[in-house]
Amino acid sequence: MKELASLNHYFWKYRKRFFIGIFFVIASNYFAVLAPQITGYVISLVQQRLPGAKPAPVYHAEGDIVNKFIALVSNKDWSFGWLIAFCSLSILAIAVIRGVLMFFMRQTIIVMSRHIEFDQKNEVYQQYQRLHTAFYKQNSTGDLMNRIAEDVSRVRMYTGPAVMYLINLITLIGFCLVNMLSKDVNLTLMVLAPLPLLAITIYKVNSIINKKSESIQEDLSNLTTNAQESYSGIRVIKSFVQEKAMFGFFNQNSEKYKQNAIGLAKVEALYFPSMALMIGISTLITIFLGGMQAMQDPSKVGLIVEFVIYINMLTFPVSAIGWTASMIQRAAASQKRLNEFLQLEPAIQDHPTVLPDEMVTGTIEFKQVDFTYPDTGVKAIQNLSLQINRGEKILVLGKTGSGKSTLAQLLLRFYEPDKGSITVGSKPLHMYGLQKLRQNISYVQQDIFLFSDTVANNIRFGVAPDTPIERVEEAAKSASIHNEIMGFENGYETMIGERGVTLSGGQKQRISIARALIKNPEIIVFDDCLSAVDAKTEKHIIGHLYNYLQEKTAIIITHRIFSGFHFDQIIVLEEGKIAEKGTHDQLMQLNGYYAELYRMQLETAAHQNPEI
Repeated sequence: MKELASLNHYFWKYRKRFFIGIFFVIASNYFAVLAPQITGYVISLVQQRLPGAKPAPVYHAEGDIVNKFIALVSNKDWSFGWLIAFCSLSILAIAVIRGVLMFFMRQTIIVMSRHIEFDQKNEVYQQYQRLHTAFYKQNSTGDLMNRIAEDVSRVRMYTGPAVMYLINLITLIGFCLVNMLSKDVNLTLMVLAPLPLLAITIYKVNSIINKKSESIQEDLSNLTTNAQESYSGIRVIKSFVQEKAMFGFFNQNSEKYKQNAIGLAKVEALYFPSMALMIGISTLITIFLGGMQAMQDPSKVGLIVEFVIYINMLTFPVSAIGWTASMIQRAAASQKRLNEFLQLEPAIQDHPTVLPDEMVTGTIEFKQVDFTYPDTGVKAIQNLSLQINRGEKILVLGKTGSGKSTLAQLLLRFYEPDKGSITVGSKPLHMYGLQKLRQNISYVQQDIFLFSDTVANNIRFGVAPDTPIERVEEAAKSASIHNEIMGFENGYETMIGERGVTLSGGQKQRISIARALIKNPEIIVFDDCLSAVDAKTEKHIIGHLYNYLQEKTAIIITHRIFSGFHFDQIIVLEEGKIAEKGTHDQLMQLNGYYAELYRMQLETAAHQNPEI
């Protein structure tokens, strides 16, 4: 249960609703125990009016309200019919008052739990955004979604219904016990004798429920991950005709979840029969022992009726012990899963001496940088030193896995180097705030991601939502996508499907370029962002970009050479090291990888299009 202690600050935040809700719970239960006392008094009063009845001692109730009611009835010389009618209306009025109080009880505690659910989902989502890139490589999307949805919902069942029913059963049991003990201690102890057995049953079953709940949540995460991956990769599944295999895999995971869920349901099913059995035994004991006493002293008939009502009133609270305990156990298991992520500290954070208002400009320098990916152990960068002056255009070439993209990710502090340092404007990279750093660097990633929104809003992503459409169009023109957007039925207001599935690969890449250009950054990094466009379109885009990048520092990472674009430096990476470095002319004279790639590209272009 210690996992649930992390929720206490939410209860304190909404303490006004919480404590008012507790008041309504106590008040509603106070009125609930008035009805048995009035009923017991009425039965005793009616019994005294029967022919041959012996005078009975004065009935005494625990509540002031009932004693005032007794005084009122005793002072009235009512007929039998009027007496029953008045008592019935009084019990009805008490029930109505209790119902109103229960309404406000739910309006305070249950509504509080919805506020807590809202806050907790926001807390989890914000934590997800804070966590470093490696975290998302180590955890599946389905599991992350399940924690923020299913686990938070189960925790809400604790902060709302479980807390409300727990306070309710404690107060109602307390009121009933006080009244019962004040009337007959021996009868009370015998009537409640089965309850310790019930407590032991609850303890045993809850231990099983807790273990099964954790297992079920893990199964549900796996099932969600399986479904999410299938939806995202549906085109791959269809193209390889693997629908049957994927269904079999999903069915296997679903069957495991079903079996565990059924197992938990069977365990929970022990609760209610156990409750019914114990309550039934208590009722039988009450009737049997009370009947024995009533045979010796008929004046105790009203007391027996009162006790039977108390036992029946305790049916729901006692049975709710199991239900409430089950909810608390499930919530504890879910909160434990949430705490695993909420207690994680991002590996990449702002430095204590960060310069919040410092602009990210100047010379970029990598000094003897080493980097190994923590999740795979692959050494991506080895003893790399590179200086990029402000305003320079750098081309980074290399084979797949040579470390090209890693340079960009280190520059944006998605990862920290294992050794060496990275500076911008002679200041260490960590001296810039993460948000400030990334606001001043546009990064067009190799893996394009577009949101399910309009074309205009996808381009505006990263700038103010109310950015004028003129700026959006200007960025689109620089990325050579404006004319194609205008050809869409709704132009810039055209909705893009999930992950941009309604667009071609080249269109998605150019929209992502426009999204980077609209920021008007000091530094811009293109990571193989033109791989899906043809040579003619590439040439057109490069022409626009060349003019746009005149005063900016640009790093263009690619696997092929851009002809017609003057680069101040060309870097060739091989196994994380700089294999070649220089200008176009210098590398052609070197006659290495760059020169060979350049000649091969010219030959290929000449065969494909003699005009190029």
